[in-house]
Amino acid sequence: MKIAQVAPLIERVPPPMYGGVELIVGELVEGLHNQGHEVTLFATGDSICPQKLVSVVASAMRGRPRREIWKYEFLQAAKVIEMSDDFDIIHCHFGPNIFPWGWIADLIEKPVVFTLHCRLDLPELKKIYNETDLFKRCYHVSISNDQRTPLPEAHYVATVYNGIEVEKYPFNDKKEDFLIFLGRSSPEKGIVEAIKIAKKAKQKLMVLTKVDPVDEEYFNKEVKPLIDGKDVILIGEVPFKEKVSWLSKAKAMLFPIQWKEPFGLVMIESMACGTPVIAPRRASVPEIVVDGTTGFIVSVENMIDEMVEKIKEIEKINPLDCRLHVEKNFTADKMVKEYLKVYEKILQLHKPFCLVEKIW
Repeated sequence: MKIAQVAPLIERVPPPMYGGVELIVGELVEGLHNQGHEVTLFATGDSICPQKLVSVVASAMRGRPRREIWKYEFLQAAKVIEMSDDFDIIHCHFGPNIFPWGWIADLIEKPVVFTLHCRLDLPELKKIYNETDLFKRCYHVSISNDQRTPLPEAHYVATVYNGIEVEKYPFNDKKEDFLIFLGRSSPEKGIVEAIKIAKKAKQKLMVLTKVDPVDEEYFNKEVKPLIDGKDVILIGEVPFKEKVSWLSKAKAMLFPIQWKEPFGLVMIESMACGTPVIAPRRASVPEIVVDGTTGFIVSVENMIDEMVEKIKEIEKINPLDCRLHVEKNFTADKMVKEYLKVYEKILQLHKPFCLVEKIW
């Protein structure tokens, strides 16, 4: 099968440090290649691809103005249109609401499928989908079942859970006496709550966090004053090998999300290392964590106090159970197989719709 994979331009594929979507795209491209498929990756010029890489910008655009990124997204879209006849299917790793992709899906004959890695509970997004038939014709893949709930009317063809190459994650059942937080330094990720939980539990917390320009004010005002360098230690954003080293040593990962997390890649990364996850019963968490086996799920209403209590019980969790859970349910190999089923399904369903012909 000839498959185009279209990645965002914010980070390279795979990302050297932070970048969940780009990590998944990298795993998918490698997995499809290993199974003998012909893969073309549309991504930044510094991306790594075992086959054909097509880029419109030399390197990752993280931190650059949105108007500048938008310009290169148009160039990327034009390149995909130009080459569309070369593929059996085109797989985009963002929503069709990202202009101009929803219209592009109707301008070309080949099917385009969109994996929704983003949150769907935004009022403006619901308005777009309700008022525009165009997006209902696009093929959607959700990354958790819960992700669909704010936008049930979208044209979903499957839910495909994210998967990782487990061998890249060092398993460790000899834990050190600290907790870990891994995620962006933003209110929805619960970084402040994680620090409060660790302090209340009188536990050392390692904070592995990325601070985007949009989050700098929040970090400086709300997060930085809580970091004392003794009980709460800022590690920052680190390369992959250092990240998984910290994950494998921690006795638990705190995941006190404050939003509808579409998936939560760090949960399976943590469990792959044998490190249990403590999180609220919110969004995708119950689909990923097995309460009492690979971590603990607490109530949203009393999250902080309940997470403090569950930290005391963390030794009841067998690290091997965490690893086995990921090996069974969240591997890159399983993800690739599920996407191949999606491609086959779409190829059978697809009937080209030409927006240009309809207009004229």
